Amino acid sequence: MAVTGGRQHSAERALIEKLEQLSLAVEKMKLAEYVDLLHRPARLMYINFLAGIARGMGAAAGWAILAALLVAVLRNLVRVNLPLVGSYIADLVILVQSQLAR
Repeated sequence: MAVTGGRQHSAERALIEKLEQLSLAVEKMKLAEYVDLLHRPARLMYINFLAGIARGMGAAAGWAILAALLVAVLRNLVRVNLPLVGSYIADLVILVQSQLAR
């Protein structure tokens, strides 16, 4: 009987440890906050709307920076005056600058 009681106590301890691990995992996932958010669809839409605006502004800023870097590189290539590429790049820079001026 003593062996059975010891095994049962060991099994209970292991079960308690697993429950504590599960509890910590659920807490880390913030499951309660997620469920609360699902019960409030207006708040969910508001948060997604703000996230969409932030993503759009970030994408616009990123593309603007890339375009500015491209124009700067092309200007420097025109200054170097490469024989075959120089005139093509000059035309391209003029085209980009005329589009930016609009």
